[in-house]
Amino acid sequence: MPNSKVSAEEAREKVSKYKDDIKVEGERVVNDVLPQRILEMNELLEQAPFTTTDLRQFHSALQVGVPPPLHADGQPPPGKRRKRSEDAGDGESPPASCLLPHGSVPCNKPITDIIEILKPIIRRIMEETNLLKMWVTYMIPKIEDGNNFGVSIQEDALGEVASAETESATHFYEISRYFSFRAKLVSKVVKYPHIDDYRRAVEELDEKQFVSLRLTLVEIRNRYATLHDVISKNLVKIKKPRSVDSAESMY
Repeated sequence: MPNSKVSAEEAREKVSKYKDDIKVEGERVVNDVLPQRILEMNELLEQAPFTTTDLRQFHSALQVGVPPPLHADGQPPPGKRRKRSEDAGDGESPPASCLLPHGSVPCNKPITDIIEILKPIIRRIMEETNLLKMWVTYMIPKIEDGNNFGVSIQEDALGEVASAETESATHFYEISRYFSFRAKLVSKVVKYPHIDDYRRAVEELDEKQFVSLRLTLVEIRNRYATLHDVISKNLVKIKKPRSVDSAESMY
C-alpha cells in the first residue's frame, strides 16, 4: 500500500477525475473499440484452424501402448514374464510404465493451440465489459421521482453488459473443465488399454472441444456486435438520461 496520505479534498478530486476518465474511455470503447473487435473476430473465423471441416485433424495420438493379451488360462504369452501382483497394482491393469514408453500422455496440441489464441480474447472482453459496466454506472443520475425513462434504458444496457461479462468468465471454466475431463478419459485408457471405446471417447471429446471453441469465438463476436448495437442506438439516453429537468417537462 502507498505510504503517502492525501487529504479528503484531494481524494475527492482524484476520484472525480477517475470517474471522468472512465466516462471518456467508455465512450471510446463503444465508438472505436467494439467495431474493431467485431472485424477482428470475423477475420479470425475466416482463417484456419476455425475454418476446418474435417474434425479428424484434431485427433491426437495418446501414445498409450496395448499390452499383449493373456492366454485363455490367464498366463502371458510365451517369452513374457508375468509381473508380480504388487507391480500390477490392483490386478486390473498392467503397470503404467509398460504402457507409457514416453513417460507421459501429451495434451492435444491442435486444441491447446486454439485455446492459447482464445484465452487473451476472453480476458480482453472481460476487461472491456467491466469498463463499460462502470461507464454506464457512473452516468446513472441520482434517484428522483419521475422522468426515469432514460434511467431504465441505462439499466437495460447495464444488464446487457453485465451478462456479457458473466458469460465471458464461464469460458475460462469450460476450458479447464475440458482438460480435467480429458485427463479422466486418458486415465481410463491407461487402466483399460484393450478397450477401444475409451480411446474413441477421447477423440470424440477433442472433436467436440474444437466445435465448442469455435462457437466460443462466434459468441464473443456476437456479444461485441450486440453491445455495440444496443449502446450506440441508445447512446444519447445513456449519456443524458434526463435531458430536461422535471420542471421543464411540465410544459
